[in-house]
Amino acid sequence: MRSSQLGVGVVGYGYWGPNLVRNFAGSTAARVVAVADRDPLRLAALTRNHPGVAATARYQDLLDDPAIDAIAVATPAHSHYDLALMALRAGKHVLVEKPLAPTADLARRLIDEADRRGLVLMVDHTFLYTPAVRKISELARKGEIGDVYYYDSTRVSLGLFQSDVSVIWDLAVHDLSIVDHLIDEPPVAVSATGCSHVEGAPENMAHITLFFDSPCVAQVNVNWLSPVKVRKTLIGGSKKMIVYDDMEPTEKIKVYDKGVTVDASPEIAQQLRIGYRAGDMWAPNLSTREALASEVEHFVDCVRNGATPLCDGVSGLRVVETLEAATRSMAGQGRPVMLGNVTQARNARRATA
Repeated sequence: MRSSQLGVGVVGYGYWGPNLVRNFAGSTAARVVAVADRDPLRLAALTRNHPGVAATARYQDLLDDPAIDAIAVATPAHSHYDLALMALRAGKHVLVEKPLAPTADLARRLIDEADRRGLVLMVDHTFLYTPAVRKISELARKGEIGDVYYYDSTRVSLGLFQSDVSVIWDLAVHDLSIVDHLIDEPPVAVSATGCSHVEGAPENMAHITLFFDSPCVAQVNVNWLSPVKVRKTLIGGSKKMIVYDDMEPTEKIKVYDKGVTVDASPEIAQQLRIGYRAGDMWAPNLSTREALASEVEHFVDCVRNGATPLCDGVSGLRVVETLEAATRSMAGQGRPVMLGNVTQARNARRATA
């Protein structure tokens, strides 16, 4: 790097780009050098909000600028692969919005390109940096939850309808990244059903089920056509149960000391005795720091120290492979699709960690 601060370029100043620019600009370890977008109105808004940042309609200007060490890609999903590949070939570290690429094969090409050049490739799985998910992850690592029995999420709202990706590639990707992070085993199969209520458009509602070798199961309900916005997840464990409601202003996580105990009768092997445990509920105190600020800080630190990001290219690949399998399952009206490649990718990643 050519200065004490990481020089950052951002491509795309539409929905998510302004958030990235604001957080990189607010970091003491980074500075936003330039932003590229084809829309002159967006560039005008950039200049008003960040007068010290160069505005350009040409992405190539970011690639050619020696003051830019890293590029953040915040464009529609179908363009992620091409823009990220160009940045890596130009010698820039890359933070790319989810999903990493439209196919697993293309995601692997990005990973290979980054590895070959010694560059950081990180996927913007922002929910992994929320104080709520970080706390749940901490509880899981400490064994507070016990064995995870299920992950059951509802992520629905009215819009925003996407023209280039289905609802699972837009909304379910959040939960798939959380499941990949929280559950300490890879899924072995996926079943998904979904439909579109807008002629010619991708599916706007879907249900996904992930199966594991253990009795754990993960279910995700996503919908762009809901009259209310719901962001609620239930996580059941052998020791504790968690309700994670992202719409709650303060108590986003509630931990319940509730569950069941099962004892087999020694006289009759088939007879089970079910006992119920009802203990206290507590709501952990959570940081109010913006998730994207933590993510940006982590990205900068990984670039500076050559560390592997929490949501690196391989984790992005696992999510894309699951999304591809879910898409095939939807086309087959819920027919389960095996996830052998996901298992291999996860095991390979852990073997080299």
